Amino acid sequence: MRWTRGLALALCALILAACTGGPVKRVSEPAARIQQLTVRADGSWSAELRIENFSSIPMRFDRFDLALSLGEDAAGRLQGTPALSIGPESADVVVVTLQPNGPAKLAIADALSARRSVSYTLKGSLTATPDEKKQRDFDVQRSSALSPAPGLPGVLR
Repeated sequence: MRWTRGLALALCALILAACTGGPVKRVSEPAARIQQLTVRADGSWSAELRIENFSSIPMRFDRFDLALSLGEDAAGRLQGTPALSIGPESADVVVVTLQPNGPAKLAIADALSARRSVSYTLKGSLTATPDEKKQRDFDVQRSSALSPAPGLPGVLR
């Protein structure tokens, strides 16, 4: 009888000790990429910027300032203050309007008419506040490519 009570007490203590740790709260570098770029009738671009939170906790994204380059040439800046909360290991999209420079407009028009991809680079920073923590600036550098979307004139994905 004593042995059983001692075993039960030890088991309860072990269970309580296991409950104290909780999940690990990890803050990881977020990322940003262009999900879709649409050429508008007025010559400006509408960029769907996908912000990815790789942390194990929610983060609120307060600002972004990203230089956009097409190939080696600067195209303009994607800037905004979305005040967007993104859950752990999730992503969300922010739409940003950009007035590109002349060479960038030509590069995109050429890619659309030739139905070919165009490489791009985003470089800058995301300002975010991890859940219950201090606001931080994260450096972002992403290189990828956009291709014309079939059946959607003026759209690259």
